[in-house]
Amino acid sequence: MKQTPDKYLILLVGPTAVGKTDLSIRLAHNLDTEIISADSRQFYKELSIGTAKPTIQEMDGVTHHFIDSHSIDSYYSAGDFERDVIRLLEEDLFKRKDVVIMTGGSGLFVKAITDGLDDMPEAPLALRENLMQRLETEGVTVLAEELKQLDPEYAATADLQNSQRVVRALEVCLSTGRPFSQFHKKSKIERNFDFIKVGIERPREELYDRINRRMDIMLNNGLMEEVKGLTSYRNHNALQTVGYKEVFDFLDGAYDYPTMVELLKRNSRRYAKRQMTWFKNQDDFRWFNAEDFEGVYEYIQSGIN
Repeated sequence: MKQTPDKYLILLVGPTAVGKTDLSIRLAHNLDTEIISADSRQFYKELSIGTAKPTIQEMDGVTHHFIDSHSIDSYYSAGDFERDVIRLLEEDLFKRKDVVIMTGGSGLFVKAITDGLDDMPEAPLALRENLMQRLETEGVTVLAEELKQLDPEYAATADLQNSQRVVRALEVCLSTGRPFSQFHKKSKIERNFDFIKVGIERPREELYDRINRRMDIMLNNGLMEEVKGLTSYRNHNALQTVGYKEVFDFLDGAYDYPTMVELLKRNSRRYAKRQMTWFKNQDDFRWFNAEDFEGVYEYIQSGIN
């Protein structure tokens, strides 16, 4: 039973480069509220260009939470995010605001808020380092095959190209002797506030063009220099992702610069496709074209009223 009357968390989700940042800031101004980021890489202060983190100017005076909130030195899980967001909402934001916006493209972090996650055991640091070393030398496909053997239930639904997810699941399987899927709640947790779930999308060719152009902008803005400065952290999960891994491989001499650019764009497009598949299969979001601000705003208002 919902205990907090008339409190709403608006979830604004969609693939990379679709326009979530601009739309969420415009909504925040209209609703006089603040934004929680559900982007699993924008937490880290050291990662900016490759994560398309909004600048102070782009935030346009809207308070954002969980951007630059942690150092890459620290491990920050979906379970940590769930605990911290619920505390922030209950102890602060919902005492001041009736409506709060959460936006991002990290499906597991969104699901942690909507459904809840069981407490995941921390893996020994040596095990994590070993798996990250294996990821670098053997590749994600080999680790994914091992995960299929240890937890076929999770592997059947997981994005097995997402090295962060594969490594995390293997950590739990190997450190506990139990399948990762056993730690997932079988029923949704009851929150004491309501959700209004909005997804935004664009025609595929339009989205892919935006992704390609964004990658060119990132490179022009210094992505290569940012990655070089993160060399000592390269085995961190957050850097085994699209936008960083390709540059590290280029710096290692795995391929030439034009190939790196093409891989950055191709892998970003593939990531966007996986994001859309996740969100459309996982939950009951109402979908709008990213340019349809009026439609999104009216839908939110009808949900509140």
